[in-house]
Amino acid sequence: MSSVFIFLESANGQLKKGSLEILAAAKNAGESIAVGALGPEAEKLTTGAAAAGASVGFVCSSPELTHYNPLMYLAALENMVKQSGATTVLASASSTTRDLFPRLAAKLNSGLANDCVSLAFNGGKLKVRRPLFAGKCSAEVDFVESPYQLALMRPNQLPLGELKDGAQIDIKKIDPPANVDSISFKELISGATQTADLTEANVIVSGGRGMQNADNFKLLKDMAETLNATVGASRAVADAGWVPHSMQVGQTGKTVAPSLYIAVGISGAIQHLAGMSGSKVIVAINK
Repeated sequence: MSSVFIFLESANGQLKKGSLEILAAAKNAGESIAVGALGPEAEKLTTGAAAAGASVGFVCSSPELTHYNPLMYLAALENMVKQSGATTVLASASSTTRDLFPRLAAKLNSGLANDCVSLAFNGGKLKVRRPLFAGKCSAEVDFVESPYQLALMRPNQLPLGELKDGAQIDIKKIDPPANVDSISFKELISGATQTADLTEANVIVSGGRGMQNADNFKLLKDMAETLNATVGASRAVADAGWVPHSMQVGQTGKTVAPSLYIAVGISGAIQHLAGMSGSKVIVAINK
């Protein structure tokens, strides 16, 4: 039986960086790791997780799970967690897991720590750190009377580990959930085309009102292409309709922690700082 269960997510058919970071942290702590994945690419993802230290992989490859379906995902994930025997359940923080894990915590009658930036294992007990008050302070959180310990980790906060080629994993196939109310899927509308998701990007170039108009964002896009970066924006710019809200960085947008964050024409209000203050190096270009 495993001590840690990690829910895997993918982007363009590859394991997300956030999932690999959590796998490395659990492996370095000497924990036995089970992973779970849903959808047609589930088995491929769990096989990839073997190289990062996972020993057991739970897969549910039903076509019904191709796109996120809260009720179907919840039923399948709850089944996986209980079969794994793990009491610590982790995942990278994303739009999917931020919706899914509170539902799972309610089902398991357990506590959930969201938006964590560090984690430690001590004799089966999980301790995490999470920012409070727009990043002005942080709190250490542990689980006192909770049958399961659930936590979501911010991407780009933990170091990646080495991958071991040819590692084996015990694959366990899970039947699709039965008698579960399904949500009909009509259409997936893609957002702005970007080199990488903002939350996992290594370099971000963001623009604010100092860019003066939407047309000038082409300058940032050209710069980002040269640097292999992803383009972000402040809330004022997104609210003005210059860019989609999916590009917004800040307290009401996405929280990012790249190696390099270039802020162009951004005032530096606390709401924006809350979303990018974890960046390793910050370059501010005024108007």
